[in-house]
Amino acid sequence: MTDITPIRTPAESAILSRFPEVKASLPGTSAVATLREQAFGRFQETGLPHRRIEKWKYTDLRALMREAAPIAAVPTEADLAIAKALLAGLPDFGAANVTVVNGRFAPSLSDLGALPAGVSVVDLGEALGSGHPLVVERMGRAAAADDAALSLNAAFVAGGAILTVAPGTAVERPIALRFVTVGNASAVYPRALIEIGKGASVTLIETHLSADGVAHQANEVVEIFAGDATTVDHIRINAHGDAAVDVSSLGVVLGGEANLRTFNFVTNPAAARHQVFFRFAGEHSTATVSGASLLKGKRHADTTLFVDHAVENCASREMFAHVLDGQATGVFQGMILVRPEAQKTDGKMMSRAVLLSDDATMNNKPELEIYADDVACGHGATVGALDEDLLFYLRARGLPKAEAEALMLAAFVGEALESIGHDGVRETLEGLVEAWLKAR
Repeated sequence: MTDITPIRTPAESAILSRFPEVKASLPGTSAVATLREQAFGRFQETGLPHRRIEKWKYTDLRALMREAAPIAAVPTEADLAIAKALLAGLPDFGAANVTVVNGRFAPSLSDLGALPAGVSVVDLGEALGSGHPLVVERMGRAAAADDAALSLNAAFVAGGAILTVAPGTAVERPIALRFVTVGNASAVYPRALIEIGKGASVTLIETHLSADGVAHQANEVVEIFAGDATTVDHIRINAHGDAAVDVSSLGVVLGGEANLRTFNFVTNPAAARHQVFFRFAGEHSTATVSGASLLKGKRHADTTLFVDHAVENCASREMFAHVLDGQATGVFQGMILVRPEAQKTDGKMMSRAVLLSDDATMNNKPELEIYADDVACGHGATVGALDEDLLFYLRARGLPKAEAEALMLAAFVGEALESIGHDGVRETLEGLVEAWLKAR
């Protein structure tokens, strides 16, 4: 039998040659080293995802990554100073900050002393080297191991943070996880493990930040393990620069009688893909997975989610809003899986898009896969222009066209923003929407 050697792109070849060079310098016990080798082996088999892989049909990462940026070095004091300046431009959420710079935990830019009682943070890089229990028990357990982006992160991750909320802790102040990439074009692979104990409640604000004009390549993974009777608000803000290519993965495992809301907001990077892997592990829980993308120019944003109803008596709601101008491209791929044992599932999924230009493109692919017979599930997708009759109505009452359009679009996006439970964060994002519309 003849062996078939796949043709590799320059980016794939660079990544494949890089791992043997750097693996000895990456932190980890022998068990972690084995996990890295296994993850890298999976990537060797598949390479970068491309349009012939169904889950990546509309976001061809092989085409987007013509070259593989070098892995970011450990941040210097100069890098930390640049990161501090970038962070100063973020909204003030009154949060306790946990900061990661170039994929490494940055205690000097974190407010560890401001963390409330019952909340602890550990440097993931140190945890990988010490065999921390959460690394052993949790890392890679909340998301699909066969995904190429996740395999790359597992192979190259050098640091990040482990955040633990003790059982029964009601965290009044938000906790901000801030991932910053600075310096020349580089590749970063940060990761966060978040363990939320039984009966705890917390608001998490996850921000990813880099400067305009620098072609960073970010591959970020956040895994949340929320126990029984927890209440979690998770807001992700993609503030990467306009030349960045960003692939982010969120894995969630939700216990019983719990409530979790997660929201993703993106406006600026050249190309972004946010993939969510959500699993119900306990009965009588609810989840809201939502987001908003506001894109112009030639920007590209992909939301791909997989909601796994693995137990009965759970409800999920997915609502996504997309505003596309210029030659921007939006993607929504959503799958709700209802397993045979997940009777009395209530799942609803909706993607809505407004195209402001004839050159804008929206790709929608909502799916239901149901193996139980006592469920209430539905999905839908809409794509269209602004309502001309409503626009005429507003202009007839004296509003200029641009102001009338902005008013309609703010209301359109606002429906998705309503899912955010934290008033301050919701109001801040409403302000960012208003600023984007004015700039348009």
